[in-house]
Amino acid sequence: MEKIQIIDAKKHVGEVVKIGAWVANKRSSGKIAFLQLRDGTAYFQGVVVKNDVSEEIFHLAKELPQETSIWVTGEIREDSRSKFGYELGVQEIEVVGESHDYPITPKEHGTEFLMDHRHLWLRSSKQHAIMQVRNEVIRATYEFFNARHFTKVDPPILTGSAPEGTTDLFETNYFDQKAYLSQSGQLYMEAAAMAFGKVFSFGPTFRAEKSKTRRHLIEFWMMEPEMAFMHQEESLQIQEEYVAFLVQNLLDHCDYALHVLDRDRTVLEKYTKLPYPRISYDDAVAMLQENGFDDIEWGEDFGSPHETFIANSFDQPVFILNYPKDIKPFYMKPHPTREDIVICADLIAPEGYGEIIGGSERATDYNYLLEQIRNYGLDEEEYSWYLDLRKYGTVPHTGFGLGLERTVTWLAGIEHVREAIPFPRLLNRIYP
Repeated sequence: MEKIQIIDAKKHVGEVVKIGAWVANKRSSGKIAFLQLRDGTAYFQGVVVKNDVSEEIFHLAKELPQETSIWVTGEIREDSRSKFGYELGVQEIEVVGESHDYPITPKEHGTEFLMDHRHLWLRSSKQHAIMQVRNEVIRATYEFFNARHFTKVDPPILTGSAPEGTTDLFETNYFDQKAYLSQSGQLYMEAAAMAFGKVFSFGPTFRAEKSKTRRHLIEFWMMEPEMAFMHQEESLQIQEEYVAFLVQNLLDHCDYALHVLDRDRTVLEKYTKLPYPRISYDDAVAMLQENGFDDIEWGEDFGSPHETFIANSFDQPVFILNYPKDIKPFYMKPHPTREDIVICADLIAPEGYGEIIGGSERATDYNYLLEQIRNYGLDEEEYSWYLDLRKYGTVPHTGFGLGLERTVTWLAGIEHVREAIPFPRLLNRIYP
């Protein structure tokens, strides 16, 4: 008898198989018991008919507590009534691990309760579907960049300096000196691009922002490509192709997860159409002011309501180009005809999800960068290695960073970013 996973049920129709699973829920109707089974790959139904099994097995099936782990044996059958399309005609049940008084029941629970039980909440069908979306985004990311001959490079998590300032960094003692948890791997990826041409990193980053919004996490994952011999226009094309690729792969490989999340496929399909619209920062400010946003002035960064209005005006992901120099990091390339803006872009997701990508062309002039480092009050010695990149064969180069959790939140159509990571770290939460 073959042991299979639920996701492979379609390959074994008419066969008797054995599956290791947990009982997510159950119900009975007279002489039939229905078990909602999950094994980490998918959910489907086990049907226990009293006349087809021993009295002991039928009684056991009716009494199985929620989240009891079992070995279940039965015949795979097609089931046109379910979205999954298959079910198991149960013949035998063997209890592996008992479960009693499972705290997360089918009733409503408060968010704090669920977050306190995140280690168990991950088992629910919605949370499982969100993690499947996250997994597909990660898988598709590697496929996209590997196919385009990018090299994966891992920047350090402990750093001696800050690429975007020290105001939101976690400081730690590194023997006899200060160190910080990385807020971005970008500067190191620039060095890697000078060695390998096209590179990307994918790893954890940390921001000590005291923010409680639905878009912010303390610990999150960033995907950061860097590309030598490339200007911003080429980078924007890669960015939109990458995002459209993620959406298409979600449509191709996560149909069941999207169904569980009640995510409208026709909405996602719109986001595979390229090119994405673009608007300058100047025009975005004018648009907002013309539509009643009196709180925004030129030179200020956009908040959530501003980004939402701009994206919803296009009903697509939209690039906002060339922000004011004073509100962006020191390393961005100045605009060739204006001193007050830099060559950069943020990609704003529609449906109110805000910025998912930030990127720019990088400054290549040694003296300009040295002046910027001094203007920002940064330690020249700490950045001497970064300046070396402009001394030894500098080239035009550009890059961007995509926030994994914000992207998953948008693609899955969920409300809060805390559900897009297995164990979220928030301002007031480091448990479990």
